[in-house]
Amino acid sequence: MTQEIHTVTSAPQTHDLQEALDRLPVGIEGIREAAALLDGVVERTELHHSRALEQSVGAPVWLKAENLQRAGSFKVRGAYVRMAKLSEAEKRRGVVAASAGNHAQGVAQAARRLGIKARIYMPLGAALPKIAATQDHGAEVVLHGENVDEALAAAEQYANETGAVFVHPFDHPDIIAGQGTIGLEILEQYPDVETVVMGVGGGGLLAGVAVALKARAAELGRTINVIGVQAENAAAYPPSLAADALVPLDTVRTIADGIAVGRPGQLPFQIIRELVDDVVTVSEDALARALVFLLERSKLVVEPAGAVGVAALLEGTLEAAGYEPSRTAVVLSGGNIDPLLMLKVIQRGLAAAGRYITVRMMLQDRPGELARISRIIAENDANVTRVDHTRIGGELSMGDVAITIDLETKGTQHSEWVLDALRHDGYDPQVLNG
Repeated sequence: MTQEIHTVTSAPQTHDLQEALDRLPVGIEGIREAAALLDGVVERTELHHSRALEQSVGAPVWLKAENLQRAGSFKVRGAYVRMAKLSEAEKRRGVVAASAGNHAQGVAQAARRLGIKARIYMPLGAALPKIAATQDHGAEVVLHGENVDEALAAAEQYANETGAVFVHPFDHPDIIAGQGTIGLEILEQYPDVETVVMGVGGGGLLAGVAVALKARAAELGRTINVIGVQAENAAAYPPSLAADALVPLDTVRTIADGIAVGRPGQLPFQIIRELVDDVVTVSEDALARALVFLLERSKLVVEPAGAVGVAALLEGTLEAAGYEPSRTAVVLSGGNIDPLLMLKVIQRGLAAAGRYITVRMMLQDRPGELARISRIIAENDANVTRVDHTRIGGELSMGDVAITIDLETKGTQHSEWVLDALRHDGYDPQVLNG
């Protein structure tokens, strides 16, 4: 496998773990209190053993399936804890939030269960299935702004004008504590776990789980590595940790919309810089390959943001950062993916894995040439899905024709086999998407 180039940043660690835990805005007792509030409210999601990932990594790997959580992601945990602790007066005023999808659905579901009126601002480009799901939970949806930051600003303005309680997606102690309950569950389900990996956007999930795992492990007299993973085009934590200050990104572009956050949360950052062992990054192609891998090998529908941890394992990113293979749990944080985006990601994942290639060749314009190429491809067990045939263009001489073919293959090695067969018969195939 070709090794991707990754950015790896080590978060500073304190020499006195207990001292660090004592001064953080969220503690283990707060997470235990959140777990009690969530008992019977959220699913205790399963921890699935992945034999395929174990073979790839060389150590046991388990998947915490928060993609199967109510509302399709971990977000309902923090949202419910935050809202359950509101006073009766605050509940009567209602809540307001902003999100592109997962936090919106989490807030909407929690609000319905608690009998609280909810207004959710979502950016204009939000996926229709996520908008519909949020409305189905009973929330009022307002489409505003080109991105989540603009929707957040509108939600905060509405809160200031009306007195509604603003439920931040990650920058609040109750939100962090609610997400941290995942860490307690992982340790109960997999007591021997040595490394826990998960995606990070604003940081609420990573911060909460880090507190739960580090504090509980200390009580047990052991240690656990906690690793965050970001998409390389939406990675605000590496430069922020390096500078020991919040460093916002100028642009954020990634298929992992659930972690497309340009500025770390203030409270999560305080926790992550103290407790998290590393924050690493993965490429867009690695994300697409991970999503396809989970579909095929684990039969799990996971959105790109939920697949970043698996991408890091498949690409060897943790080993490149100096971590030996160990007993690992990966949090699959969500499964809310627009079918149209899923189609695009699957196509990209297949292409990145060498299973879907586009080839362009120059031929002589004479009868039988296309049939000859088709025979070579068929004899080498590949499948043609599209053919484009043109005789017009500045690069073409009289009597030449350019042909572009989309092929389905069984992987990179098989693709090279097909290409070598075409070369052996005198053709010069140029791969356009490899």
